[in-house]
Amino acid sequence: MADIRLLPPTLVNRIAAGEVIERPAAAVKELVENSIDAGATRIEVLLHDGGKSLIQVTDDGSGIASEALSLAVERHATSKLPSDDLLAISTLGFRGEALPSIGAVSRLAITTRVSGADSAWRIELEGGARREPVPASLGRGTRVEVRDLFYATPARLKFLKSTRAELDAAVDVVERLAMAHPEIGFTLSDGNRTPVKLPAIETDDGLLTRLGAVLGKEFADNALKIFAEREAIVLAGYAALPTLNRATAAAQYLFVNGRPVRDRLLIGAVRGAYADFLSHDRHAMVALFLDLATSEVDVNVHPAKSEVRFREAGMVRGLIVGALKHAMAEAGHRASTTVGVAALGAFRAGSGFVPSGGFPPAHPSRGMAEAAASFQAPLPGGEGGAVATMIAPSAPAQGAADSVDFPLGAARAQLHETYIVAQTADGIVIVDQHAAHERLVYERLKDALAATGLKGQLLLLPEVVELAESEVARLAAHAPALAKLGLVLEAFGPGAVVVRETPAMLGQVDVQALVRDLADEIVELGEGRSLEERLAEVASTMACHGSVRAGRRLSPPEMNALLREMEATPHSGQCNHGRPTYVELKLGDIERLFGRR
Repeated sequence: MADIRLLPPTLVNRIAAGEVIERPAAAVKELVENSIDAGATRIEVLLHDGGKSLIQVTDDGSGIASEALSLAVERHATSKLPSDDLLAISTLGFRGEALPSIGAVSRLAITTRVSGADSAWRIELEGGARREPVPASLGRGTRVEVRDLFYATPARLKFLKSTRAELDAAVDVVERLAMAHPEIGFTLSDGNRTPVKLPAIETDDGLLTRLGAVLGKEFADNALKIFAEREAIVLAGYAALPTLNRATAAAQYLFVNGRPVRDRLLIGAVRGAYADFLSHDRHAMVALFLDLATSEVDVNVHPAKSEVRFREAGMVRGLIVGALKHAMAEAGHRASTTVGVAALGAFRAGSGFVPSGGFPPAHPSRGMAEAAASFQAPLPGGEGGAVATMIAPSAPAQGAADSVDFPLGAARAQLHETYIVAQTADGIVIVDQHAAHERLVYERLKDALAATGLKGQLLLLPEVVELAESEVARLAAHAPALAKLGLVLEAFGPGAVVVRETPAMLGQVDVQALVRDLADEIVELGEGRSLEERLAEVASTMACHGSVRAGRRLSPPEMNALLREMEATPHSGQCNHGRPTYVELKLGDIERLFGRR
């Protein structure tokens, strides 16, 4: 057996640096967190070559006393754990690894001055070798210079990305920290341009102003305020309307006690809250701040402190899901302003406008032909079939419905038997009748499901649907849950199911298409979600089958009844896939299109 030996301290420090400092952005994160912990009100970051040749962080914080400067660059030396209690961490940095780890793989210089001191002091490290502190010149605060990062570990340099990619990663780090601290001013420059320039904000709406500066004005204009509290756990922040979404989860910012984290539990909670409103390939825009007792969360589970573990994970998830759903319900039929902006851009010939809101293109549910020739019974004004029950039975009389003072106005026309055009007091509204009614049906299904479950209607002749054996097995396994939704079926041999009842609320439906769509949906749902979540997904698919189709001609009373029901129904600004159900154009915008303004 080979002899066992202790590694030299320099090599130990470089190994530790590999865990904590994997790229320039990680060094920026550690240094900026130290500045925040030092009580800085202004933090300036300068990067050259994306941080590979120079990282300089300057702050006006409390500084480091001259007698403690040598100890600050020793491993596991920290001023942030006065009680040695890892469950009582109230600062961003606490491990005492950042400065020695950076110094082990670079040329590090720290210049610092505490308030009231006669002069500043400077200490230098080169590849882990420390020099003695010497007097220097600097105002109150600290300046840390990191030159030639990873020069002492050349192999790691090969894994760094382009200068632009490393700069972008550092920008993301600074912006995340800036979101949680609007009272601090942040700048980040590469010597030629300043991609981050965020002044300190002291006003009551400072958080939303800071979020708007980072995420864009469209987020600030379409953000819903989030606040909820449960057993000393406080959730605050902002979340965008579902119609303002993105193709990735990059615009989801989550913070725990002021610390930016990427936590699977929190990301899963956001996805669960938006499950009713976004398709599987779209992601919400949120900035959520969770505050709880330090004893209820462990922030020491990852060397980079980017992950956390909650003592009551279920309570935290429930708080987030409930708060987000409540905020979206309070928004009513509101849709994001980017929908109207996208429409105006499309009207301008040759504009090449791409909607910034990112809502996905319209697409039919699997297996359903949107241009079906036969539809359900008419809405109010007809002979009162099943679909009519989806619209408020107490719809206003025609005279009242014709008033343009309603939020969605009064119906004036139907285009291509698909879109309703309504006149409002200060513009027009264009409604996608299928998307809008799909949301209304879905909300009614959810309400009925939460109350007593959905009643089924017995088919005079049970219908047999042929499927693959695996699909039959999946449907049979979920038969009790489907029965709660009013769909009663059972296996009919190895390659078919027999349907005996369908949801009465949906009226006449294409049983073959409905069952095939549900078989596909159950595959995507998997077994990881709760019964309630799975039922909601299945109800969403059913709603599409029970809603007014594109191609259905509607009478004026039916169109107005649909508009009034939208105004009274939560979430009716978007369909179940996150697409907008209506577009609103203000009269002033229309006049500008024609050069009247």
